[in-house]
Amino acid sequence: MRATLLVGLFLAAETAFAAQDCAALAKLSLPDTTVARAESVAAGAFTPPGHAPIPNVPAFCRVSGVIKPSADSSISFEVWMPAAGWNGRFQGTGNGGFAGSLNYDEMASALVHGYATAGTDTGHQAGETDAGWARKRPERVIDFGYRAIHDATTTARSVIHAYYGELPVHSYFSSCSNGGRQALMEAQRYPEDYDGIIAGAPASYWTHLLANAVWDLQALRGDAYIPSRKLPAIEAAALAECDALDGAKDGIVADATHCRFNPAVLQCAGAETDSCLTAPQVGALKNLYAGGRLSNGKPLFPGYTPGGEAEPGGWALWITGSAPGRSLMYAFSTQFFGNMMFGDPAWDYRTFNIDRDTKAADDKLASVLNATDPDLRRFQSRGGKLILYHGWSDAAIAPRNTIDYYQSVAAKMGQRRTDGFVRLYMVPGMEHCFGGPGPSSFGQLGVAGGDADHDMEAALERWVEKGIPPGAIIGAKRRNDFDPASPVLRTMPICVWPKVPRYAGTGSTSEAANFSCY
Repeated sequence: MRATLLVGLFLAAETAFAAQDCAALAKLSLPDTTVARAESVAAGAFTPPGHAPIPNVPAFCRVSGVIKPSADSSISFEVWMPAAGWNGRFQGTGNGGFAGSLNYDEMASALVHGYATAGTDTGHQAGETDAGWARKRPERVIDFGYRAIHDATTTARSVIHAYYGELPVHSYFSSCSNGGRQALMEAQRYPEDYDGIIAGAPASYWTHLLANAVWDLQALRGDAYIPSRKLPAIEAAALAECDALDGAKDGIVADATHCRFNPAVLQCAGAETDSCLTAPQVGALKNLYAGGRLSNGKPLFPGYTPGGEAEPGGWALWITGSAPGRSLMYAFSTQFFGNMMFGDPAWDYRTFNIDRDTKAADDKLASVLNATDPDLRRFQSRGGKLILYHGWSDAAIAPRNTIDYYQSVAAKMGQRRTDGFVRLYMVPGMEHCFGGPGPSSFGQLGVAGGDADHDMEAALERWVEKGIPPGAIIGAKRRNDFDPASPVLRTMPICVWPKVPRYAGTGSTSEAANFSCY
């Protein structure tokens, strides 16, 4: 309803604003929205609020304001539009963690490549691991869950129409982690918003992801805690078992579905050292790989996959932490249950009951936060295209969760129909969204910056605009994962699931030409 009002408003008032008159946009009257700023920004360095200067930004029109769909809502948004050279496309941006700020870097990247773009803080200002804003404020949780991204999108489209005199020809959304969850929310709830969507490592099963994180914390309590100094031994043992399943012994687990690593091989035969595990630590490690289970035997959430435990973005950051209670998953799970769920910042994870508290979280928040609906018929029927990806060495969100979601879509809609609009890519050796020893640079974060054989966003746009389905994408491991000009250390095909890369048996294992998808 809101989207219809916005489009109707601007089609009726097309003569009220001259296209390309940025300052005039301050007078826009939008439902539930206050436009606070409309200004032309000169080319060069630009410093967004609370952000370091972003260099080499082209001249653009910047519109910012606040959307209030409820009495307790305060959704900050910005829309950036190239002053010249607009490519006719719109790129929405997502958020990591509990959000709390705009993704200015990705907005700037979109702008540089000729896209109009927009972002939102999803209704609050805070750090990504802080959910204090959610305590006893259900409307703000709804804004975070799904409403803010949609409302910012419809507002942005109306602003773009007012500025250019036309709507975007195509609209895209690409994000990872919580942003991947936001991407799926858009496909499931608001299929009219975007033509093409990339959902990376989506935190789609939010309530169970964070319930499982607490289960992991309990598994690591006391003498079962695994210090980070033991992670290299764990990774070495996992790679010894699973590294060569793709035919190449290259330090990468390319297909963890066939990995049968048993942590018992690490149990200390004598005195404890950093290269072995005590019996309680072996038990904890088995639980981390297995994932939580309810008392009736049903799985709570998939477990983590072997490989990548000792990588910089691996377990020491996300799971075990530098000490008990120092991991990111500790922060996210205790903030979720303490603030979002129970409204008690002093909530103690040691009181968590897997059956009682998971059910309570599902009853209260699954309908707001979980993006697990497999029925994508509305998105598919309007021509939408969806790409899912997940790194096999993700220590934040177990990669099998994305496989589970993909398979649920195929079961609901049929494999043939699913193949017509969905692709899943499981990335060998990649950590959470990027990083790791695998091919973690493939155009997954941002907008199209290369060709469709090496750039996921370009492959999506070709699929949407020319009807050419994407196949394997050649990923690269760079010395600096965030610098597209950084030297390439290795390349490898990232295959369309369920195919996986296999080494041909000859040539360098660092060159994609020596692998095929099977």
